[in-house]
Amino acid sequence: MMASGLALGLAGAGKRFKTSSRPSERSPTEKQPPGGAFVPSDMLLSPQGYTGQILQPTHSPHTLSQLGYADGFDEEPPLLEELGINFEHIWQKTLTVLNPMKPADGSIMNETDLTGPMVFCLALGATLLMAGKVHFGYVYGMSAIGCLAMHALLNLMSVSGVSHGCVASVLGYCLLPMVILSSSAVVFSLQGIPGTALALFIIGWCSLSASKIFTSALAMEGQQLLIAYPCALLYGLFALLTVF
Repeated sequence: MMASGLALGLAGAGKRFKTSSRPSERSPTEKQPPGGAFVPSDMLLSPQGYTGQILQPTHSPHTLSQLGYADGFDEEPPLLEELGINFEHIWQKTLTVLNPMKPADGSIMNETDLTGPMVFCLALGATLLMAGKVHFGYVYGMSAIGCLAMHALLNLMSVSGVSHGCVASVLGYCLLPMVILSSSAVVFSLQGIPGTALALFIIGWCSLSASKIFTSALAMEGQQLLIAYPCALLYGLFALLTVF
């Protein structure tokens, strides 16, 4: 009896050993990743797989608005037009100054275009520098004071009035003949009878062009000589800088 009981005990122990030594079966989703890293179950790929398209952006209402904003750049005006630089008007104003007998277009001359005046002031200072005279400060200083004085005078004489930009634009464009005089000073000396005669001619040219443009832009017919006199005084100062 004792032998049979011992045999039954050994047999039960052997069954339990086989059961514990059998590896546990796990589902594919329950297997741990190599290296002992822990991955949440919601990040594991589903057996169905990804059905979308790789690198394919989804359409949204913001995409259409961004495309419309990008297309709006094509409808933007040119940069020169935004800055107020019109080469056609600059050329027409220059031709009007070079030909004092040509009627001036008041609609064009009434614009506050300062591109041409700045270029002509720089050209006058540069030609004076080539003649050995450093007068950039005098050129800009007399230009500013002359524009303020002419603005006050024209507002007293005209009914509609005039802006500072219009006065500066007209006086600056009419400075072009003075650039021709300063360029002549580079070649030969103006301190003599021929130089004085040329300077007087240039002063009359500048004052005639400026007075013609002012009378056309401000509708001041019959007052050209009254406007030409202060203009001649202003351009006479530039002529003195050029000659002496």
